[in-house]
Amino acid sequence: MYKAKIYVNYKPSVLDPKAEAIKTALTRMDHQNVQDVLYGKYFELTLDGTDEAAVRDQVESICDQLLANVNMETYRFDLEAV
Repeated sequence: MYKAKIYVNYKPSVLDPKAEAIKTALTRMDHQNVQDVLYGKYFELTLDGTDEAAVRDQVESICDQLLANVNMETYRFDLEAV
């Protein structure tokens, strides 16, 4: 059994309005030293399986087909045995 921790964020070339709003709010709250904000999505999946390579391929497929818009977003994931 494996746990996949998946992080999805906008590509650097895509404007992220939520991150910009957070950065603006932080500046207004006197946090002048905040240079950049990255806003994203986080998922945890628990998958049955004994073959790590097969589970890794499955997580890649899930991310490509459902969790990330590959035209606008990037993703990365950590896979750990549980």
